Amino acid sequence: MAEEKKDYYEVLGLDKSADDAQIKKAYRQMAKKYHPDLNPGNAEAESKFKEVNEAYAVLSDPEKRQIYDQYGHAGFDPSSGGFSGGSGFGGFDFGDIFSSFFGGGGSSSARKNTPRRGDDITYRLTITFEEAAFGCTKDIKYNRIEACHECNGKGAVNESDIETCSRCKGTGTVTFTQKTMFGMMQSQKTCDSCKGRGKIIKKACPNCRGTGNIKITKKLDVKIPAGVDDGARICLRGQGNSGINGGGYGDLYIILSLRPHELFEREGNNLFCEVPVSYVDLTLGGEIDVPTLTGTVKYTIPEGTQTGTQFCLKGKGVVIYNTERYGDLYFTVVMETPKGLSPEAKAALRHYSDLCVNNNYTKKQRFYEKLTKIFKKK
Repeated sequence: MAEEKKDYYEVLGLDKSADDAQIKKAYRQMAKKYHPDLNPGNAEAESKFKEVNEAYAVLSDPEKRQIYDQYGHAGFDPSSGGFSGGSGFGGFDFGDIFSSFFGGGGSSSARKNTPRRGDDITYRLTITFEEAAFGCTKDIKYNRIEACHECNGKGAVNESDIETCSRCKGTGTVTFTQKTMFGMMQSQKTCDSCKGRGKIIKKACPNCRGTGNIKITKKLDVKIPAGVDDGARICLRGQGNSGINGGGYGDLYIILSLRPHELFEREGNNLFCEVPVSYVDLTLGGEIDVPTLTGTVKYTIPEGTQTGTQFCLKGKGVVIYNTERYGDLYFTVVMETPKGLSPEAKAALRHYSDLCVNNNYTKKQRFYEKLTKIFKKK
């Protein structure tokens, strides 16, 4: 279901009796408050900015305002038999409207020649279960953009081959006058002579062709700390792409994926596994071999242990990242029923069964007692 649009007067904080001057003033205040350049990365502000511009495009036009006052939003909805064709806002560019109001100061094009940090890079690395537990060093290769080593990122063969753009005087933007709905206004745009850089390169560096940057395949040794888990991110500062106009390098993010282990499951820093044991081991108790990440250890299970019982080895899990503490290892004993017994073994088992009495099987005895009660009730 589509979200219901807000009332245009409410969006601008106006009464329906507002005149043109009040509408212009309200728009100017709201547009400046929510403009994306003044609220970078703020999705809510961006949405508000669109609402403000949409409201102004209608209420500032006498014909559109009259339609809206009479029919509301339906007057611009083709599916409702409205009058809108295309966008319904007369082809206004909201960025240009804002630029006209505030002299282009809020325009991103006015800042193209300022230093900008390079982009971050994401690299996915798969390691083994043990490498994550104990830590390791991995060699990786990835593509990134670096400052050209031949010209040190200047883009020119020599320093003397770089001169200030005569048209924009090094600002990267040019000011011009244009006719708007509010009269003649000054605005700014990117200088088309220097493409917003503020400088002209007379003799470009042949290695980077004047861009100042080159694309390379970089080799890097990455240290994986002990105790990392699946999905962990490692940030390597300054190993991302080169910046623009002298801006710093971005970062490299290593995202880890762990291969599954043949025996262990991991939850946080604890390990879990199953250990198959014989009927005799469970019945009589005794020492069994339990696997850990560093080898097997001996563990004595008590007499009469039931299959499915879980035991814990303290401190035999995975090291807790950046500490000297470890998680635990939980193992579950599971009885394995023997197959392919010899006649002698079968005879011995039958003899053993004859020697057992009901008291040796408490669960079995309770089960049949409950069963007997159920049938007596019937």
